[in-house]
Amino acid sequence: MVRGEDRNRFWKRFTAFSIKNGNREERRAERDGTENARVRVFVCGSEVHGHWLGIEESRDMALVMEFFNSVPPITRTYVGLSVLTTVACALDLVSPLKLYLNWSAVFRRMQVWRVFTNFFFFGSFGLDFVFHMYFLYRYSKLLEFNSFRGRTADFLYMLMFGSIMLLLFSPITPSIVFLGPSLSFMMVYVWGRRNELEHLSFLGLFRFRAPYLPWVLLVFSIVLGSSPVIDLLGIFAGHIYFYLVDVYPQISGVHLLKTPRILCQLVGFNEAAAAYAVANAAGQQQRRNADGANFGWGQGRNL
Repeated sequence: MVRGEDRNRFWKRFTAFSIKNGNREERRAERDGTENARVRVFVCGSEVHGHWLGIEESRDMALVMEFFNSVPPITRTYVGLSVLTTVACALDLVSPLKLYLNWSAVFRRMQVWRVFTNFFFFGSFGLDFVFHMYFLYRYSKLLEFNSFRGRTADFLYMLMFGSIMLLLFSPITPSIVFLGPSLSFMMVYVWGRRNELEHLSFLGLFRFRAPYLPWVLLVFSIVLGSSPVIDLLGIFAGHIYFYLVDVYPQISGVHLLKTPRILCQLVGFNEAAAAYAVANAAGQQQRRNADGANFGWGQGRNL
């Protein structure tokens, strides 16, 4: 029991604690007696601590949601589904054997989902997975924010076209059963070709222009002992798309790869932002033509 001066000292500390934390439980503690007051000090402290923990968790969640909403929709969806697929495989909720591309299973056992799910698995958690997620997020976001600003349907159509090209190539490379890394490499190739004046730096060792980025990464993968086939598939698919959309229309005036109207209606189309993106692309083309062979190397971006 707390008596005399000790009791008064106790009540001063308790009242200061309650006022400091915005809690007014001291009145109830006075009615309940000293023993109950001890319990209430403990409970009050737990409630305040829990309250502040709740605030911090709310702030963290708000920051996560703010970051999530700042990512453009197609990039957000693709990266999110890829991470969820990897988490599901890590927790043994689904087996990668049910996801990989198997044309025999698609046609004979009607496992049609394999045509789609093979694009969302990037391997188990590890450095290789982080590497793929970084390039997928970075260059998908750059394309969707810049070249395809206001043209979400066009960007989705590019991914659909690239996926179809990779699926057509897959019988030639039967050992490649997950095509997601090739699709992300296709984005790297398209971004590099559409940003020819961009200067990059590889680990601070040397500088080069953006169109050479896929080839630098290809050589780096070979040095690390990886198969170049995955990257080459992405380069081939990206080059076909770039030629049909950016090169051939300038030569012939014919657009062979136009986004279907129904896809524009389903996804949405921002005419003002699209006009800005087209004008920006035209400006980049003019700068490329004016630049010619003049390589004014800058500091560049680090990879």
